[in-house]
Amino acid sequence: MTTRFENGIVVTLGEKNRVLWNATVVTDGEMVVALGDSDAMKHRYPEAKSVECSGKIILPGFICAHHHFYSTMARGMAIPGEPAKNFVEILEKLWWKVDRALGEEDILLSAQLPLIDCIRNGTTTVIDHHASPSMRDGSLDIIENAVRQAGLRASLCYEVSDRNVIGGGIAENERFIKKVGQGDGQIAAMMGLHASFTLSDETLEKCVGIAKDGNVGCHIHVAEDLSDREDSLKKYNTTIVNRLQKMGAAGKKSIFVHCVHIDEAEMDIVAKTGTIVVHNPESNMNNAVGVTPILKMLNKGILVGLGTDGMGSDMLAQMRCAYLLHRLANRDPRVAFMEAPQMLLQNNAEIVKRQFGLRLGEIAEGRPADLAILDYCPPTPLSEANFLGHLIFGLVDAVVDTTVCRGKILMQGKKIISMDEDSLAARSRELAPKMWQRLQEL
Repeated sequence: MTTRFENGIVVTLGEKNRVLWNATVVTDGEMVVALGDSDAMKHRYPEAKSVECSGKIILPGFICAHHHFYSTMARGMAIPGEPAKNFVEILEKLWWKVDRALGEEDILLSAQLPLIDCIRNGTTTVIDHHASPSMRDGSLDIIENAVRQAGLRASLCYEVSDRNVIGGGIAENERFIKKVGQGDGQIAAMMGLHASFTLSDETLEKCVGIAKDGNVGCHIHVAEDLSDREDSLKKYNTTIVNRLQKMGAAGKKSIFVHCVHIDEAEMDIVAKTGTIVVHNPESNMNNAVGVTPILKMLNKGILVGLGTDGMGSDMLAQMRCAYLLHRLANRDPRVAFMEAPQMLLQNNAEIVKRQFGLRLGEIAEGRPADLAILDYCPPTPLSEANFLGHLIFGLVDAVVDTTVCRGKILMQGKKIISMDEDSLAARSRELAPKMWQRLQEL
């Protein structure tokens, strides 16, 4: 089907960002086939379906470079005992119990509901990191089916760790990597690992070997908390990044998540190997683990992307959080205005290119038709020269009206089309207390 998304303000992004007023984006199948003046596009494609976008701004769909769908059912849950006083206790008291308590339907709903949140927030591509030790085998298939039902794109992996059973999750990752291969443009695969402090050399070596055989990268949390760094120094007499690089886990397709506590020498290794770093500002603040030195990393040429770490699916909110956090952390009001949007709009698109082989993040002829259409009536002039000011101080509060992925309209007029949110949320409310009870018994 050919569709005209017309009479909006089109922001193309890309290397030569253009802001086009009273413009139309024309899609055919999964691709953008034309864009330009609305009257011209109407005459050129008179038979196309029309979607009115006046009073709206049309952007490329947003990308989340690190998510945890499985954390969904923890929302609103009371944690027994004294509050966790550090990051290790947060893992032990909360997340390592949440993932063990998940059953088959819990996994499905825990994916479906954040996927709906993604659609609501115009997030069309997600790189997820899953764990469910009690229901491990086949868990990635469950999530894949949810992604396909939602109509979004996702790169999936299982979190390998030695904490429950030695090498737990290796077989699930290997199976899924072989199944997906190089992906079909909608689903991709990675080798998922938890963190250095829960992985032996033997397990890490096996994972890296499978990743190399499958031509995929490793997706691993790195130095999120100081305890991870201290563990590596104590056990292996070296820093985490140095250990991972020597074991072969670094590289252009690999994602090192967080990197809050890495030193200058480790940054140089990340830069030299072309390894991706993903920053998750809200999560780091929530867990009180510190602030990732992204400005130093960006200055070294490291590809730093932006994720949520399961905190949500609103990428504009993450971008603004990064903007504010790094101004405060550096005590410098001159920084992050360019860098925070760069991570979201440019770097995340480059990360997806490495994972999926797709050139997302720009509205142009021949590019995938992934769109986020937001209600926005600019109160001041809007052009290429001042777009970032509107992004950080205006669009961050705008509501997404329509979400399009692979040319399919997944939400229109703020109504989800591809999934039944009410029934899924109702079922999740039934199952969540049962999951919480199982968690209390662990």
